[in-house]
Amino acid sequence: MTQDLDWIARSGARAKGGRPAFFDEMALDRLYSLTLSLTAELAATRERLDTVERLLELEGSIDRTKIERYEPDRKAGEERGIAMRAYIARVMRGFQQEVEAMEETDPPVTDWVEKLSRQDAASA
Repeated sequence: MTQDLDWIARSGARAKGGRPAFFDEMALDRLYSLTLSLTAELAATRERLDTVERLLELEGSIDRTKIERYEPDRKAGEERGIAMRAYIARVMRGFQQEVEAMEETDPPVTDWVEKLSRQDAASA
């Protein structure tokens, strides 16, 4: 069934309903969408490269059929999982830092005024 689908045509299909908007600027939504799409594509490429490296190490040669049929064992799966989590953490670090900055609570201005007033009084 899936062999009959034109995946390239499907990838360009428009989703039903409106695009979700997360930012005030639509350009930012598009930029983040593009960035995450490229991240996903690179993740798939990294996983395929891992397959090629493992097959070369095990068998000394490869072909497309071996690559397509490869199923990682438990150890390889765990190694891939660790590598993928590290990759995602590196890619998402900037976003994470922004969220962390938004979650930080700044003390009220009155706290700063009182602190500076005490320092001035102590200096005098």
